Order: sequence, then C-alpha cells, then structure tokens
Amino acid sequence: MNCHCAEIVTPGLLDLFDARQRLIDAATPINAVENITLEQSAGRVLAETLVAPLDMPGVDNSAMDGYALCLADYQAAPPGAGLPILQRVPAGAGVMLLPKGGCARIFTGAPVPVGADIVVPQERVTLDQHGHIHLEGNVVVGANIRRQGEETRMGTPLLAAGKFLDAASIALLASHGINAVTVKRRLRVALLSTGDELIAPGMSRSPGQVYDSNRAMLSVLLAQAQCDVLDLGVIADSPASLHQAFEHAQTVADVVMCTGGVSVGEEDHVRPVIEQRGGLHFHGVAMKPGKPFAFGYLGAESSSSTPLMALPGNPVASLVGWQLLALPFIHAMQGRSVAALQSYPVMAGFSQRGPRGRCELLRVVLDWARELPVAQLAGGQGSHMLSAASQADGYLMINPETDVAEGSTYHYYPINQFAA
Repeated sequence: MNCHCAEIVTPGLLDLFDARQRLIDAATPINAVENITLEQSAGRVLAETLVAPLDMPGVDNSAMDGYALCLADYQAAPPGAGLPILQRVPAGAGVMLLPKGGCARIFTGAPVPVGADIVVPQERVTLDQHGHIHLEGNVVVGANIRRQGEETRMGTPLLAAGKFLDAASIALLASHGINAVTVKRRLRVALLSTGDELIAPGMSRSPGQVYDSNRAMLSVLLAQAQCDVLDLGVIADSPASLHQAFEHAQTVADVVMCTGGVSVGEEDHVRPVIEQRGGLHFHGVAMKPGKPFAFGYLGAESSSSTPLMALPGNPVASLVGWQLLALPFIHAMQGRSVAALQSYPVMAGFSQRGPRGRCELLRVVLDWARELPVAQLAGGQGSHMLSAASQADGYLMINPETDVAEGSTYHYYPINQFAA
C-alpha cells in the first residue's frame, strides 16, 4: 500500500511515509484556548472533553406517527372492539398519563404517555365507524419507542478533547443544549515566497518573471485548515533578506512556511539560512514531485523555537508537499488526530516508464465504467503544470523502479481526503 521502500530510494532522501511520521511526531500542539459560540466553532478543535448535560432523548418518545397504547389493554378488549382514541399527543407536548382502556394519537418525537408500552405506526392501524383502532399484523411491546437516555446519559462523554468540530459534531452539541465551546486557538502561520522572479497576479509581466501562485494557493489551504495566515509576501533571493524575514516570522507565528529556494542551486539560500538560524531535521523526500521539502526550526530547539516547513517552488510540488507532509503537521500542531492516508487499488489505463530512486505521484482521473476503476493521466505531469493538478481527482502512487503497465493495478489516493 505505502511507499516504504528505503532500500531503493536515492541515498540521502527520506522515504515519504517516514518523513510524514517524523513531522507528526515533531509537532507540539498549541496550548492556548479560547471560548467561542457554537455558531463560530465549525472547523475548530475542541480543547476539552464535553460531557452530556442531560439524557438524550430526554423522555421516552415516539419514533413514528401512530398510536400509543398499552398492549395488554388492547388484548383484554372484547373481540372486535378495538380501543377508543382518548388522547392526542403532538411533538412538544408535556408527558401525559394514558387513560385506562384507551389509546393516544401520537406523532414522531412526542412524549410517550405514561402507561403506554408500544407505539403502532398509523400504516398498521385501521379505524372503525366508532373511531376505535384495530391493529394489523403482529406487534411487540416496546416497538417504536425511543427510550430516555438510549443515545447518551447525563454525565457521560459526548466529544473528546482534540475532536475536529464538523457539522455532525456541532449538531450533537446543539441537540444537548450546548451553545458555547472551548477550542484551541487558531494556529498562526507565517507564509512567504522566495524568488526574484516572482510577481503578484495582476501585475504587468516581463520576460523571465513568474506570477506567484504558491502563496495564493497556500493562503487558501491554510485558511481552509483553520489557520490565521500572516502573509509576509515575496522575499528576495538573498541571505540577508531571508534572515530578516525569518527573524520577523519567528516572533509573530507558531509555524513558518515558505516556498522556493530550498533546492541546491546557487540562488537557493533557504537551507543554509535555516541552518544558521536554528537547524534542519531533514531536507529531501523520496517523492516526485516534492523532493526538496525541508523541515527544521528557527531558534534553539526548545519550547520557544518555531518550526519551519520549506516547500518546493514548483507549484505542483508545493501542493503535493502540503497535502502529504505539511497538512498532517498542521493538524498535529492543532491537537487534532491525524488520519492515516487512504488508498485503494485501481487499474492503470496507460503505460509509461516508472520513477527511479523515489516514488511518483501521478495526477490522474478515474473512469468508473468498469468494475475496477481505470486511472488516466489528467494531463502533463511536470511539477510546474497546475492544469493537470486542477483536473485530477487523485494520485496514482508508483513505487521506485516500477514501470507503469496498462491493465496492472496500483494504489490510488483520492485528493478529497486532503480537504482540511
């Protein structure tokens, strides 16, 4: 399933899944918390375990529109007599006492009258000319009654600390009357791009200049991950400029993220500056695209140091680095549990030479016309080609020294699992 293939990756490069685990293990969750309303809590991380303040349901209630009755009363009635309807219980009514020898017309969610031990759906009841009910088919005591506390009991845990608050979690809290929660403070991430060639979208472009797509992309991804983004702009390709930018970033952010300048060219200054200002944990991951990914710290490695992730400058490599490496680190820093990567086998609809020395993540789309889905290339696979990345619905992972053969199966990683 995974590209755990350290014996065949290029020496000096970390296996992708080893790098991912190192990042998760290195993360120290933030401790700062804040109190917010439930309406503000979507996407936040719960800072404390919440217990149920009440039973759910709060009373025995009906699971159906129908008739509440005591089955013994019905069985004791003269043959063919049925039971008269002596009560009407809508949702929102108080708890009533069922009149002896009669039944109650009841609606979904309404409290079951005391003395009733069954709710019979209206589809299984007929009314005679006197307005008495008659049951059809077999019935069982206790049917169609939601018992008090069957979902949660007062004082039992509802949601554990570290829970990501999605729509279902928020609905659960609301159903228990909870309207405020204590959550982890948003992670502050300083974001910067490096490169003298970069200009902002909308500016007039000269030959050799490139629009900065990485910062636009990562700003969105960080915001989706519920981070506060501190945009430090584009930093010039010089050690002095990087020193100044990193010094500022370290004072304002929980995490620093930069793109570009992290390879080994003469104008790639990020790595030596990180080493001078703190230290590198690793540089280089055996994956394509995304090999130049680096992780380290600014400042002495301690509780006061600031973790830094340096992503490649090529935009697809930066995107893949975010999805597979940076995002799980962000989740771990937020105190969230980090989900394992999910994949399943699909058939390749093409053949091509495989990667050498590192695993490759091909951007593909799936054709579901066959029993086993067939993966087709979404377009050009260059690490600068965003068009294919924007069309792809997943990655076909090809292990090192493995050629792609049409009709063979490989592991497919859906992109939607990387939604923050």
